[in-house]
Amino acid sequence: MTPRVLFVGRGRLKLPLAPWLAKKWDALSEVIDLRVLNAGSGTGDPRFRMLPDSAPAFYSRLPLEIARSLRVFRPDAIVASDPYIGASAIAGRRLVGSKAKIIVEVHGDPRTFTRGYGSPGRRVLSPLTDAVARHGIEHADASRGLSAFTSSLIEDVRGLPATACFPTYSDLTAFTERPLVPVPDDKRVVFVGALEQYKNVDGLAAAWRRVGPEVANSELIVIGKGTRAHVIDALVHDMPGQVVHHPELLPDDVAAAVDASRALVLPSWPEGLGRVVLEAFARGRTAVATNAGGIRDIVTDGRDGILIPVADTDALAAALRRVLEDKELADRLGAAAHTTYAPWHQTPEDFAHAYRELVDRTLAGAS
Repeated sequence: MTPRVLFVGRGRLKLPLAPWLAKKWDALSEVIDLRVLNAGSGTGDPRFRMLPDSAPAFYSRLPLEIARSLRVFRPDAIVASDPYIGASAIAGRRLVGSKAKIIVEVHGDPRTFTRGYGSPGRRVLSPLTDAVARHGIEHADASRGLSAFTSSLIEDVRGLPATACFPTYSDLTAFTERPLVPVPDDKRVVFVGALEQYKNVDGLAAAWRRVGPEVANSELIVIGKGTRAHVIDALVHDMPGQVVHHPELLPDDVAAAVDASRALVLPSWPEGLGRVVLEAFARGRTAVATNAGGIRDIVTDGRDGILIPVADTDALAAALRRVLEDKELADRLGAAAHTTYAPWHQTPEDFAHAYRELVDRTLAGAS
């Protein structure tokens, strides 16, 4: 019997789905009877019910919207994409007396919700949001992590590792279907990600202000947008010709920027996994990244990447100098990185079957 599952998410969606994202949901629909509650916009797909984008409107409505879906769709299980949504699912289930199982996903450290995004004023909410996240994890029936790191965060609360651990599906076609190109002679590195505090954008800028003047003809490409964009704008202004900022690029253009670089740089707080590292590795490029979180599940220091301590600007600057000044090192690490990528490759069908197995185990009583 095909299980009925309600997926609830905060990441913004737009209908009709982009082709790369449709692959994921279509594959899941082959093995699960699903409905989706999600922040976003658009119509035309009966599987999806869109909720407001703004966080206050989304979270204030969520328990009632989940309760409504429980009455109408009557799912066997609810998949909550983060612990805060998990807490709302617990409340919604209680409202209607449902017996649906709740699976909570942990994609990263929930403490970054108020500490790593937006204005510093969000931090005053930290005691409350930490308690809500803990409640969502602790009282779920089952859990899913993306990496050993996120599984350990779950274990810290539940006393048990994640019920299942597998990456979120990402369409890496733009990074896997084109032929590999050699590491360039040009002394260039690339950052791809949200320009938020938790990505240590300020540390990257501080390190580049040291490295740029010391390494002739070097260049930093930054791809991303966010509340710390002004830090990169100042860098572009102060170091013309050595910093290029693209707020947003299509996947093919991101892959081209990676190809044009010697390494990816990712100096963030602990990542849940680090999808962008997999993208770089798929292109045969090494990574200068933080020695923390899920990054350690992918990158081996000295074999396929260079790992640095969290928030260590000196170490970041030194690692960037190494990869920019030693092309042979970049070549060697990049070749190993491409080999490392292979076991991480995932099709939509792989992802869907991993989810079906998790749902089946949860309904059978796994915790």
